Amino acid sequence: MDITSRTGLPRLGRTSATRENLAGWLFLAPVVAILGLFLLLPILMALWVSLTSWNGQGSPFTGKVPFVGLDNYTGLFTRDDLARENFMVSVRNNIYYVGIVVPAQTVLALGLALIVNGRLLKGRTFFRSAFFFPSVTSSVAISVVFLFIFANSGAVNSLLGFFGVSGPAWFSDPRGVLHLLLGGLGVVDLDAPPAALTAGGPFGLSWWEWLSGPSVAMCTIIMLVVWTTSGTFMLMFLAALQDIPVTLEEASVLDGAGRWQRFRYVTLPLLKPTVFLVLTLGLIATWQVFDQVYVMSQGNPAKTTLTPAYLSYRTAFRDFDYGSGTAISFVLFLIIVVLALLQRWVMRERAADPGVRRRTRPRRS
Repeated sequence: MDITSRTGLPRLGRTSATRENLAGWLFLAPVVAILGLFLLLPILMALWVSLTSWNGQGSPFTGKVPFVGLDNYTGLFTRDDLARENFMVSVRNNIYYVGIVVPAQTVLALGLALIVNGRLLKGRTFFRSAFFFPSVTSSVAISVVFLFIFANSGAVNSLLGFFGVSGPAWFSDPRGVLHLLLGGLGVVDLDAPPAALTAGGPFGLSWWEWLSGPSVAMCTIIMLVVWTTSGTFMLMFLAALQDIPVTLEEASVLDGAGRWQRFRYVTLPLLKPTVFLVLTLGLIATWQVFDQVYVMSQGNPAKTTLTPAYLSYRTAFRDFDYGSGTAISFVLFLIIVVLALLQRWVMRERAADPGVRRRTRPRRS
């Protein structure tokens, strides 16, 4: 009697594999059910809300709420009204925020990791704990402390008054630092900016508004976030540095490579996966910034600290326009996904460049 299947495998073996697959799915079923109930289902419900004009009263799933389709999404980009202006202002603010925070916290975290990884540093355990401490402290508590520091009678204004800079109006100035810099250098007149830049621009904002730069209040939030997040990323870089074989560094020293050459051609290429992880996590976190804005400024002064995450909250829970607020959150989700994929593609292309591999070889001094 032929006890094999047409594929040549014993029938008994195929039955055993089927039982193992069934057992695996039975063990996974509770986790899949929990994730589907508390993760996937709320996402689908929120997606439905974004397609309606629900104002928070009643249930959005009864059929009594008007269905508007993609109007909440298209209105953020095409409709000429205050909602689109607020959304574009928040995107502009977040672009400057991401463009400064992500590189700054990555460089600072790598520098701190190199410092505490040094063999000659005394008290390394203390410095590791000190650098990491702000990351485990409540962001709300640190934001309140910063709020007191930059208050009208706070330490910063007292220090500036000592140097002759009087008045706390600088913190409430809605102009961007790039505008203030150009005006201070006499390049442009802030009261009468160039007509070519104020005539028009994409998505309802003029080029003058897009090129304003972050306000002083946003720069304060940027300093706070860089200080509080660098400790976590420092630990990631530190773990990666300690995983690098000592023999590679010793070989580069014998080959005549200096300290900078060892870092550039040996250490940094081996840290590329960690750099990608830090950049990705930083990109996601900076586009979702909310608590610091909520505690310190709530979008003020003049919407210069308004971000898409806070705008989504304000639109839904203050203006009771849950459809538009949810639509903003899904647009923000798409922005994060696209930028993360683009970052992955850019770093992968650089890693595959044969010219890069040739330049990573240490040169003799």
